[in-house]
Amino acid sequence: MEYWNMGKENKPNRRNTKYIRDDNDKFIKENSQDVIEGRNPVIEAIKAGRSINKILIAKGEKEGSINYLVALAKERKIVTQEVDKVKLDKMSLTGSHQGVIAHVSVKEYVEVDDILQIANEKDEDPFILILDGITDAQNLGAILRTADASGVHGVIIPKRRAIGLTAAVAKASAGAVEYVPVARVVNIAQTIEYLKKENIWVAGTDLSGDKSFHKSDLKGPIAIVIGSEGEGMSRLVSEKCDFIVNILPITIAIGPFKSLL
Repeated sequence: MEYWNMGKENKPNRRNTKYIRDDNDKFIKENSQDVIEGRNPVIEAIKAGRSINKILIAKGEKEGSINYLVALAKERKIVTQEVDKVKLDKMSLTGSHQGVIAHVSVKEYVEVDDILQIANEKDEDPFILILDGITDAQNLGAILRTADASGVHGVIIPKRRAIGLTAAVAKASAGAVEYVPVARVVNIAQTIEYLKKENIWVAGTDLSGDKSFHKSDLKGPIAIVIGSEGEGMSRLVSEKCDFIVNILPITIAIGPFKSLL
């Protein structure tokens, strides 16, 4: 999803852009570069290994190729969500979505092991950010900028209840999305357990932390967990962390975070 710069050199093509409501009931702009419409195009995108953030399917669509599409998505661990057909009608740029619209990523995701391999190839201790439910494109873009400037080897995000690598995120990142590997996982808590088995310390961030982020020793193999804008880390994710450090909410912590790493 792309947000416009209203300067003369970035005049929007209004014919190719529509307003829709997102999952948080906010109006956003949907650009054709972010979606694939129609049953066969989406099926072929899945088969081709295209990075897909989510597939929206009209409620009540249960016949024919839809069943095959859903099974294929499940096999590839792609999130599917049933929505009212009217939502797809508003999103559609072709007028022929056939009850299916896929949100595609602007960049390929990597695996968690790829991030560890990057650190290994650089002969550096792994330095990873784990985002537990960031939903705002501007925040994720800012975090990617910070990660790029701070030498982070990779960022891990969840598949559900979080924003993926959309065009709005790419724009907010000011190009950093091209340089920071991002892994997308089904379960953040299980991923933390895996990282701990790889001898990586996991530090959660929360206002209730006993130790200041500023004064914490975060050297060595480390993964830092940042919770969602509204609720912070989930209880289970918090319990999986080795320790918790005190940090301001993400909406005002992005600036200082860069200078601390």
